[in-house]
Amino acid sequence: MEFRELECFVVLSEELHFARAAERLYLSPGRVSQLVRALETRIGARLFDRTSRRVRLTPLGERFLADLRPAYEGLALAVTRATSAARLVEGVLRVGFLGTPTEVVTSTVREFERRNPACEVELVEVPMADPFGKLRAGRVDVSFTLLPVDEPDLETGAGLNKVPMQVALSRRHPLADRASIEAEELAELPLVGLDDPAPRRWRELVAPTATPMGRPIPSAGTVSTSQEGLTQVALNRGAMLFCTPTAAYHGRQDVRFVPVVGLPDSVLGLVWRKEGETAAVRAFQQAGVDHE
Repeated sequence: MEFRELECFVVLSEELHFARAAERLYLSPGRVSQLVRALETRIGARLFDRTSRRVRLTPLGERFLADLRPAYEGLALAVTRATSAARLVEGVLRVGFLGTPTEVVTSTVREFERRNPACEVELVEVPMADPFGKLRAGRVDVSFTLLPVDEPDLETGAGLNKVPMQVALSRRHPLADRASIEAEELAELPLVGLDDPAPRRWRELVAPTATPMGRPIPSAGTVSTSQEGLTQVALNRGAMLFCTPTAAYHGRQDVRFVPVVGLPDSVLGLVWRKEGETAAVRAFQQAGVDHE
């Protein structure tokens, strides 16, 4: 039995007027009439006597109202409490990040907690090769990710930063001392990619298979994490692309980061499950946008 049908019945029994009941319910009088008729069909008898001049409960309607009201009021209270709770930003918000807690991550967390002192952020590292697994498993509520995301069950917000790409090379690589390299030169530079279960679109963001002009880029194998990738780079077994803030974070003696000219900028944003959107998730997204 539909809650909306029961709600229409209770409100109409109080108003005994279709137009006033419709106004209270933010519905049209015709829709109220449809819902009441549907309820009467379910029960198998009329609950209201209605003429062009008046509406009144039948004896069965009066008895049904008396039996229904305690349960209805309990349901209405439960809905009200759930709605209020959904608007609160409190407790713990679990936020995923991709291996590197860059400035945009930490700044968003600080701004969110400043605005919402009753809610604490718990940071959870997300593997590069499985960017959405913990989100779908309910282990994080919202996660930093590379945009765009093409997953039907997931929702994303606006980009929080837009930064150039750099390529990680072994110090021994012939291009390691260059001031920059052109995107088309990646066709001669095998790139380290990502293991399963990374989606195809995601793999292309991390390790494109073609240059902007369509020249194929060779593969140097796959890894699960950025640290695994950097180890392969240090051993001169391939190169790996990183956004500029992540490259700065991973500075080390045996790896050189060289800017790449001609590649689209890397865009970081937030992703969450469509069915898992809460007031806290929305507030976290807003904190990121406002602190951009």
